[in-house]
Amino acid sequence: MPQKITEADSFYDHLEKMSVLELLVNINKEDQTVPHSVEKVISKIEELVEVIVKKMNSGGRLFYVGAGTSGRLGIVDASECPPTYGVEHGLVIGLIAGGDSAIRKAVEFAEDNPDGGWNDLQEHNICQKDVVLGIAASGTTPYVVGALQHCNLNGIDTGCITCNPDSPLAKEAAYPIEVVVGPEFVTGSTRMKAGTAQKLVLNMISTSVMVKLGRVKGNKMVDMQLSNNKLVDRGTKMIMHELNLSYDEANQMLEKHGSVRKAISSKK
Repeated sequence: MPQKITEADSFYDHLEKMSVLELLVNINKEDQTVPHSVEKVISKIEELVEVIVKKMNSGGRLFYVGAGTSGRLGIVDASECPPTYGVEHGLVIGLIAGGDSAIRKAVEFAEDNPDGGWNDLQEHNICQKDVVLGIAASGTTPYVVGALQHCNLNGIDTGCITCNPDSPLAKEAAYPIEVVVGPEFVTGSTRMKAGTAQKLVLNMISTSVMVKLGRVKGNKMVDMQLSNNKLVDRGTKMIMHELNLSYDEANQMLEKHGSVRKAISSKK
């Protein structure tokens, strides 16, 4: 395998001698390159989204498997699907090497177990209806690569998000997404550009999937959970504008029906 671009030396040196302004400007300059790198792989993202939508329409689930920053990003994306789109918990599942305790504090060597990812997937009764997306900036994390290897042996569709070309992870994935963002501002700190790229791609995947599953009407989150006052207010205003009602009338309808979609549908 060629040298990992994610581990290559930064384009910048003597960071400790830079002023705060210089640090911020240079970090921002590097960050601006990330969306252009993502743009180059949109067709690959499209292929994976089409597969996920097809599988979910047949009763399947989406699993994110990662370690460290990559694992945490997957968990964030998965955890936001139920409140944002009203889907059940367990439709999108994020798994991280070392288990839930690793969300806050690194678990030593957990990512080095090539069977760990598969073992965690089995706890969720993984099956051929599901799709497993491995996330690893390096593309070499044993926990993630091993999970995809086991999935392939068991006929489970696989994808990946990585930031190195020609990685072991991409070779295992049926639908690889390789977002090559180049060296990090701080050499090897893949929570920076690589993490940003992964977050952008995860946003694109989950949002597109949920839209295609009918969880958005127009451009509104009509199935969102009404879990705080801000969201109740947002839902009330959606109903106001959709049905041309006063705020109080819309709020009463929201209280009665319990969701924006149901409230709107009751008057259509």
